[in-house]
Amino acid sequence: MANHKSALKRHRQSLVARARNRSEKTRVKNAIKAVRAALDDNNGEAAQAALRAATAVLDKAAGNKVLHWKTAARKVSRLSLAVNKLSA
Repeated sequence: MANHKSALKRHRQSLVARARNRSEKTRVKNAIKAVRAALDDNNGEAAQAALRAATAVLDKAAGNKVLHWKTAARKVSRLSLAVNKLSA
């Protein structure tokens, strides 16, 4: 553990950031799971709705620098491809 005042403050800040990042990553995982569950049920409308929600969550995570923007784009692309394949 750090002893300097600035290092102690930085440690406190890192704990807050870690908690925020973990909750954001969990939200991303749950959104992706919802899309995949709808795909497994062959429910096109639910998959479309879940995809819209997941896209918003992924874009927000990328905007907050929790995920790299290319990672978010890749996940959205792959989910969209799967949903479109189900609809076709």
